[in-house]
Amino acid sequence: MRGNVLDMAIGVIMGGAFGKIVSSLVSDVLMPPLGLILGKLDFSSLFINRSETSYPSLVAAKAA
Repeated sequence: MRGNVLDMAIGVIMGGAFGKIVSSLVSDVLMPPLGLILGKLDFSSLFINRSETSYPSLVAAKAA
């Protein structure tokens, strides 16, 4: 039983670290060149509003 719990804990830690690595890879390595190819598009300011309320910016949407 202890071995399974230890294996699960290691898996959770590795999964969290892998998620951060993938997130960093996408936001820092893949998106800047893709934005330049698409005409200097800044993906950090784009968002999809799925609510009925309209928000002028991402900051306003996060604050709400």
